[in-house]
Amino acid sequence: MNILILGGGGREHALAWAIARSPDCGKLICAPGNAGIAAVARCVPADIENPAAVIALCRAEEIDFVVIGPEAPLAAGVSDALREAGIAAFGPSRAAAQLEASKTFAKQICDACGAPTAAWARFEDPEAAKAHVRASGAPIVIKADGLAAGKGVVVAATEDEALAAIDEMFAGAFGAAGAAVVIEEFMPGEEASLFVLTDGEHVLPLPGAQDHKRAFDGDKGPNTGGMGAYSPAPALTPEIERRAIDEIVLPTIREMARRGAPYRGVLYAGLMIGPSGPRLVEYNARFGDPECQVLMMRLAGDILPALRACAEGGLEGVRLDWRPEPALTVVMAAKGYPGAYAKGEEIRGLEAAAADPDVEIFHAGTRAENGRILSNGGRVLNVTARGATLAEARAKAYEAIARIDWPGGFCRSDIGWRALSR
Repeated sequence: MNILILGGGGREHALAWAIARSPDCGKLICAPGNAGIAAVARCVPADIENPAAVIALCRAEEIDFVVIGPEAPLAAGVSDALREAGIAAFGPSRAAAQLEASKTFAKQICDACGAPTAAWARFEDPEAAKAHVRASGAPIVIKADGLAAGKGVVVAATEDEALAAIDEMFAGAFGAAGAAVVIEEFMPGEEASLFVLTDGEHVLPLPGAQDHKRAFDGDKGPNTGGMGAYSPAPALTPEIERRAIDEIVLPTIREMARRGAPYRGVLYAGLMIGPSGPRLVEYNARFGDPECQVLMMRLAGDILPALRACAEGGLEGVRLDWRPEPALTVVMAAKGYPGAYAKGEEIRGLEAAAADPDVEIFHAGTRAENGRILSNGGRVLNVTARGATLAEARAKAYEAIARIDWPGGFCRSDIGWRALSR
């Protein structure tokens, strides 16, 4: 089977790496890809948010199955167009992807199906939003309503911080995503990431993971797209997972089907686990990044049949095999991220860093030029390792990082600290 993966980040590298091992994988293409993905798939340029361009690429390359990695093509309706063209696609419809594309929509779905989440209010006027903050107090959470690449969230410890976040969002810091804001109550607890595959009716839970959103050690600094992750997540116990599926995920999937927009693909539920149990922080309509990287490192079997079952139906009875060993990934980012950063810096030492068979380096923002690997984004590398214990996986990841020569990069030194301190 000829397969096309849309995207060019660390998540897509991990998916390509896993799919390439499937006995059913024939030609594997990634658009646009990156320097790391080029080792397992042919990378081609394409406007992946343009449905007509994606379909034309599929026709030219005789593609049988498309795996959509990032959220933007989903919000642009690429999966809808592919299905209308008779091309199987992994990824929800534009209507279903609103669970990520609109914070307001996700909250409305939670209200309709009774899924536990934070109290919320939506504002299109900055002064009304500020009045709400002053009446509510801090801590409080300010979110850009639309897609903001995982960075449109401010957990404000003070009223002044919340008011500044409102000004920043309405001033255009996150583009059109900040034309409206959703303000939520602060939920204390520990975050964890729950992923399920679904064909619109049945669900197949994947192992739990935990992300690190803040830029700096000790969970300090601005929110990012993710600075590291590990799996499994001790906070996501079997009982918490069961409750999250029964109280949050399944009611949401049933509500989406009731509305005529069945959700098919992978659904990410960001959870806050507190004294009363799990509550929903947010939904994503795609694999988390960098959580996908640790999940693929733990995958023991073939993921392709499960992805196809999501797209074509028949997920019930499908199973996936997972390695018992934990996995951990550390993001190496360009200095300045998530703000302004440089591109085009050479990165050396990658082969030596990946010499351990339990280490994989998934490229997130790189390009190749004249035999050199250059930085080409904010989050640039995902240094990922397995180990007999989480501590061993972490040690292997940081040992690999020590072999990478990139003066313009930085990373957190404490990925996995919550699990290791339990």
